[in-house]
Order: sequence, then C-alpha cells, then structure tokens
Amino acid sequence: MSESPDIGEIRRAVQALCAEFPGAYWREKDSARAYPAEFVDALTKAGFLAALIPEVYGGSGLKLDAAAVIMEEIQASGCNGASAHAQMYIMNTLLKYGSAEQKQEYLPRIATGELRLQAFGVSEPTSGTDTLSLRTVAVRDGDDYIINGQKIWTSRAEYSDLMMLLARTTPREEVASKTEGLSIFLVDMRKVMGNGMTIKPIRTMMNHSTTEIFFDDMRIPASALIGEEGKGFRYILSGMNAERILIAAECIGDAKWFIKKATDYSKERNVFGRAIGQNQGVQFPIARCYAHMRAAELMVHHAAQVFDAGGNPGAEANMAKLLASEASWAAADMCVQTHGGFGFAEEYDVERKFREARLYTVAPISTNLILSYLAEHVLGLPRSY
Repeated sequence: MSESPDIGEIRRAVQALCAEFPGAYWREKDSARAYPAEFVDALTKAGFLAALIPEVYGGSGLKLDAAAVIMEEIQASGCNGASAHAQMYIMNTLLKYGSAEQKQEYLPRIATGELRLQAFGVSEPTSGTDTLSLRTVAVRDGDDYIINGQKIWTSRAEYSDLMMLLARTTPREEVASKTEGLSIFLVDMRKVMGNGMTIKPIRTMMNHSTTEIFFDDMRIPASALIGEEGKGFRYILSGMNAERILIAAECIGDAKWFIKKATDYSKERNVFGRAIGQNQGVQFPIARCYAHMRAAELMVHHAAQVFDAGGNPGAEANMAKLLASEASWAAADMCVQTHGGFGFAEEYDVERKFREARLYTVAPISTNLILSYLAEHVLGLPRSY
C-alpha cells in the first residue's frame, strides 16, 4: 500500500516518540494501575493529540486518515493509545457542531495541552449500547441546566478537564422520533468536581483508567450546550464513526505488533535443534494473521477516506472495526501460542497486550451489534432488536 511522504514522516515521528517508552515503562504502569501521564504529555507536546484541530486554532489540521496512522503506530510500537485516543474522536463533535465561541474558547487550549478532552459520557448501566434509552436528564433552569443521572465506562474521566456529555433534554414520550430529545454538552469538569459530580474508578482486566460517574443536581451553564437542543444523537453519530475508525487503526497496530513479536521469537527460539519458525505449524498461523491484518488495514483506510471526503461511512466504519478487532485478537492468540509458556510471562509484554487487545471485540461497539447493523442497513434484512 503506497503512502504519501507526509504519512511516512508521521509514522517515523510517532515511532521515534514511542521508542522513549519501552515495555518496561508500560509494565510498571500496568502493575501500579497508573495513568501514563508522561506518555500522554509527550504526545501532546509533539502535537499528535491536536492532529485534527485546524491550524487556525493551533492544531495540525490533518485528516482522519492521518490521525488513524498516528494511533496505529502507537499500538504497533507496543504502547497503549487508549490512554489518549478519545481526544481524537471526541474532537469531531466540537469541530463540526460547536459554536465559534466554543471553538475559540477551548480548541487553542486543547491544542497546547492546557486542557484535556478525554472523557466521553454516553454509556449507562441500564442502557449499554441502547443509547436512545439513556436516563441521564438535563433540565433547563434559567441560564443553566441541571443534570441528574449516571454514566459508566467513561474512561480517563479522572484525567480529563472537559467531558462531552450526552443527556436527555426532552422526555421520550414527548418527541416524534426516539432519536430526538437528546443533547450534547461540553462540561468543564474542573468546575463541577465534587459539586454535583462524583467519579468512581472501575478495576478491569487491563489498565484502562475507566470509571463510573454520578450526577446529582449538577449545574452547568446553558452555554455548555453544543449545537441545537434535542439534536445531540445525530451530532454524536459522526463522532462514533470516527471513534470506530481510529480504534480499528489501533487494532491494526496491535496486530502488527503481535505478528512481528511472534515472527522474531520464532526465528530465535530453538527446539529440537532448529528454529521453531522453520515448522509450518508455527509459520502458517503467523502468515494467516498477516493476511487477515492486511485485508483489515485496507478497510480501515478506505473508511477513513470516505469520512474525510464528507461521506457517510457508517457501513465502512463498522466493517473496519469488525475486521480489525478480529484480526488483532486472532494475532494476539497466535502470538501467545507461538511463545508457549513465555507468552504468559510479564517481561515479554505479550500477556499485557493480549489483555488490551481483547477489549476491542466488545467496545466501543460489540461484534454482534456491528453484524446486526450490516444485516439491517446494508443487506436490508428485518431489524433484529
């Protein structure tokens, strides 16, 4: 797959930065369940987390396809882009639907790293992926909104200054369509922490810094509303497509890491007087994973290009995420199998990356829901849910 010189330069720059954060750094963070603040700061200072912000606001003004390359290379280098990836895709809603005043107030400071936009408050315990059934409500009170409810799986909330929050502003029974009545708010978390908002960490099988958030009469200014009240669900759909494409790119990076790790190990590991990579029983699984990864990689870049051209990449984004997450997980399983017992040893980093890779067949949308989407919206089959 041919790439422009600019994309090649981005790859090399990300690789150089990530080389400063080797496996030992990530093992230490994983063991302590600590946020990789130094890594995120380095990404910010290098301008990578401002990739999608227009140059007029201090960003790089890149397209999503270039941002996908950044996230891919982070993962391919053995690092963990989940510590910062939300700032990439959350940005889309502010860029497309934010007012001129909101963009001027927030984008330059996000670009410099003065403000961090990492928290995306959408999922809830009772609704999960059924976003239209969310129960968090925002009620207008003069020049403010008062918010009550709960969010879950809101990763990096403890390390974010701003949160993109989806809440219901009109009851479902009062709207003509169930997609109406939801609104998006850009919440300054610094002003409401402990004053109507409570964050509780959730321990998971990987170091993902995820939380649940409780809103109890949290008061925010009406100026926090993005776009038109009641149109929030439509606003976040584009951001969700960007999210799926970028995470699919991360999965491609993970798959590349697993494939290289397995390939290198199979050349070095000698059993019965020969390198294990000489055996077809070892070669074939690695080769198959490589073929699957390359096919998924093409779909990821195709989806990003449709997005950048202003099209609706709903089907492409979902297929990219499906294929890339499955390619990554297959490569993870193959890499453990290639290493045998050493695949379970922390010092090889395989078990850490194995745990991290498992997430993306479930989140941010599960494989089954992607298949349901394709069946209904692409193939024209009856709605299943």
